[in-house]
Amino acid sequence: MNEIQAITLEDLGFNNFHIKGLGDLDLSEHFVARIIAEYKEAYRVRSINGEYLAKITGKQMFIAEKREDYPAVGDFVIIDELSGGKAVIRKVLPRKTVLKKKYSSKEENQLIATNIDTAFIVESPDRDYNLNRFERYFVLTKDEGINPIIIINKIDLISEAELNIKTVEIKERFGDVNILLTSTVTKMGLGELEKYITRGKTYCFLGSSGVGKSTLINKLLGKNEIRTMEISKSTGRGKHTTSSREMYFLKNGGIVIDNPGTREVGVGDSVTGIENVFDEIRLLSRNCRYSDCTHTNEPNCAILKAVEIGVLNKNKYLNYLKLRKETEFYKMNEVERRAKDRKFGKFIKKAKDELDIY
Repeated sequence: MNEIQAITLEDLGFNNFHIKGLGDLDLSEHFVARIIAEYKEAYRVRSINGEYLAKITGKQMFIAEKREDYPAVGDFVIIDELSGGKAVIRKVLPRKTVLKKKYSSKEENQLIATNIDTAFIVESPDRDYNLNRFERYFVLTKDEGINPIIIINKIDLISEAELNIKTVEIKERFGDVNILLTSTVTKMGLGELEKYITRGKTYCFLGSSGVGKSTLINKLLGKNEIRTMEISKSTGRGKHTTSSREMYFLKNGGIVIDNPGTREVGVGDSVTGIENVFDEIRLLSRNCRYSDCTHTNEPNCAILKAVEIGVLNKNKYLNYLKLRKETEFYKMNEVERRAKDRKFGKFIKKAKDELDIY
């Protein structure tokens, strides 16, 4: 665990937003703490007095209807500090941001973390590097007003020419998004990464298993606090060394959260995030003939025209359709989903053939 030192609530990331969330609550008998790790039926919390192993009350469990009703890493909570390093969580304060994803096989969203300021989206050239995957993470983060920053890690594995091609592709696809190029082997870019992290702000690292998220955090910490493992040579897959979310406090006052790797990044009902990420498409759609244009087969569709003449990236357009379909899917019942899935699958195949995308 982290070394315990005297800290303030500001060091935990507590700010004016959370102060307002306290309302008229009397803190003379309770304390504000932040959840820094989540275990089975228990949480590790940190207050200005130290760290505690905490549990929620039976009443909280009884009234909870979904996963989001339970505490999550990043939450600020009101606790009663008990003896023996234990505590009871009495209340979860309002969340400024909620980072969540959706698994296609599950109905509920999965909470990744809360009260995040910036998300570092990490990919490496030896893993499942994919621009569409970046876009999915952008939807999740921008849906909550979280600032996304791209990290291409393990750049020592590719040539400078290959790296230049990737950065050009990213800039062409995503515009002015910040891009960090890092290598924990050569230490390139680590100093620049550290400059992005400031005192009292909370950052999380997102990406597949094996892209080097935990190793990057270890470098920031200046010690190997998080256990890491090599990529399997037989399968080429990363091993999920990070099995739970945990928060770490850097010497410069920044707060970082390590997350288990994930291969599936469902966007759930992130409608606002899609509109923000695909703002170019939203603006073009104003020129469509029909106000309810689906941008798939209508006459005088400004989006289809933009793709045809090369103004709009073809892959970006197809990914937009897929992500929009997921948000619609999320709101349907099972029968409606199956019918829509078959119909949409046929359209995507036809669109790829017509647009010559492989």
